[in-house]
Amino acid sequence: MQFGLDKFFGISQQALKIHSRRAEVLAGNLANTDTPGYKARDIDFKAALQQVKNGMGDVRLRTTNPNHINSAGTSPGRIDDVLGEMKYRIPSQPSLDGNTVDSLKEKAAFMENALLYQTNLQFLGGKIKHLKSALKGE
Repeated sequence: MQFGLDKFFGISQQALKIHSRRAEVLAGNLANTDTPGYKARDIDFKAALQQVKNGMGDVRLRTTNPNHINSAGTSPGRIDDVLGEMKYRIPSQPSLDGNTVDSLKEKAAFMENALLYQTNLQFLGGKIKHLKSALKGE
């Protein structure tokens, strides 16, 4: 029987990457609260995680000429492919200068994301602790 760490840790590793990238995006939104014309963006965590779980279907580039760029590095289910799919927020009340950042909503989303990230870290820490105790024979 083969033991795979990917199976042991499950989807938690990918969830951490999505949470981390989402934190960057939300921080960027907060940093641009006063930038005229800035459009707030976000990553739909549930949709991104579902795409990773499903392997994103068949996402391969078709080459019709040997000089085309090949699809090496764009294998299905890669987390970097999912993270590139950000969506723009629909503002509840856009400002006159075209900025769509609502700082209160962004702060709330940032805090929620931070709590979920921390929870996921604790879950992974518990899994690692159990693995270490199993290896020690405790």
